Amino acid sequence: MTPIIAPSLLAADFARLAEAAQAVHADADWLHVDVMDYHFVPNLTIGLPVVQSLRAATDHPLDCHLMIEAPERWAVGYAEAGAYNVSFHVEAAADPIALAKNLRAAGAKAGLAVDRDTPIEPYLELLPHFDTLLIMTIKAGFGGQKFMPEMLDKVRTARRHADAEGLQIRVEVDGGIAADTIEQAAEAGADAFVAGTAVFGAVDPADACRRLRALVG
Repeated sequence: MTPIIAPSLLAADFARLAEAAQAVHADADWLHVDVMDYHFVPNLTIGLPVVQSLRAATDHPLDCHLMIEAPERWAVGYAEAGAYNVSFHVEAAADPIALAKNLRAAGAKAGLAVDRDTPIEPYLELLPHFDTLLIMTIKAGFGGQKFMPEMLDKVRTARRHADAEGLQIRVEVDGGIAADTIEQAAEAGADAFVAGTAVFGAVDPADACRRLRALVG
């Protein structure tokens, strides 16, 4: 699949999110939206009303990453608000397959997220029900953390399994993705790349997106 560059708005100025979205409009594929509830992770960020406002401000595909408890209560609302892809954490979901079906029925792609300390192997059998597998390459909850290359073993395992089963699934990596790490992730089998500080911490976010894309083709 063609590589996806997904700048994370977590690293943007929250008072100017529409401007941040516009700044990368021509050079990003998705806009990554980190939703944190201060329960599943020890941080509080963007919620549904902000996503609804973003949807009205940009036509870019919104890639919503729900780091929340009980995602079955809220995830479909993000799909109904116009999110392109909604990923929820396997550690938080009571019935991942049922929720994936509900997300697809509401018009979104369904994504399964796996945190740093969670092994991937027990969940490989779920992948046929999903469009995206989001593998954290840091501990979920805060931006600006250092990339953990040991997490790429999960990416390799997931990619081997997906290829062996003939699955059309995106393998997305999130955490510490920058010019010095994105190639490692791509070589391991990732094809969607969330980059926060590397994009919105740059003087020219659009150019940062272009540079990242050049590294993964």
